[in-house]
Amino acid sequence: MKKWQNGFFFRLYDYPPQKNPLPTDIKSHSIERKKFMKYSLAQQGRIFVIRLEDGDIVHEEIEKLAREQSIKAGALIIVGGAAESSTLIVGPDQGIEMPINPMEHILDNVHEIAGTGTLFPDDEGNPSLHMHMACGRNASTVTGCIRNGVKVWHVMEAILFELIDTTGVRLLDPPLGFKLLVP
Repeated sequence: MKKWQNGFFFRLYDYPPQKNPLPTDIKSHSIERKKFMKYSLAQQGRIFVIRLEDGDIVHEEIEKLAREQSIKAGALIIVGGAAESSTLIVGPDQGIEMPINPMEHILDNVHEIAGTGTLFPDDEGNPSLHMHMACGRNASTVTGCIRNGVKVWHVMEAILFELIDTTGVRLLDPPLGFKLLVP
C-alpha cells in the first residue's frame, strides 16, 4: 500500500515486519530503482569503543576489526586527526554524466575530522565501510568519502554500533559502478 504525504508516495509495510531473506544468488541480484525509500529493521548488538593509532588507514582498520570480531553490520561515528596526504572522494566530476568520474582531494596538511558511516557486507560477505568525513583546518573544510585512504594523524576515536538481525548488503549497481546498500 502507498500513502501520499507531503507531495511524495511512501510505501507502508505491515507491522511487525516479516524477515526479508537475501536473494539466493546475490551476484545476479539487480538493484531496483524506485521513487520510494527502501528500508529494513535491525537490532543493536555490541558497541565497540575504538582508538585508531598514528598512520592507520581508517577503512582498512575498521574492516579488519569487523572481520576479527565477526561484525556483519554497523553504524559508526569518528573524531580525531587526519594526516597530510589523506585522500577523499569529493563528488562526481559531472553530476549527471555516466559513468561517474569521481573527483579526489588530497589533504595538504593535518586536519581535524568528524565523520559518520555504515558497515555492511558486500556480495562476497566482506565488510565494506562507507564513511564520509568533514576535514577542517583553520577556516576551511572539505568533506568526502574516505574509501581511497584517510590516514590517522596521532589518534582517531570511533564508536561502532553493531547492527544484528539485518538483511543489509552492498550490491553492485551497474549504471553507477558502486556497491550500494540494499536494506
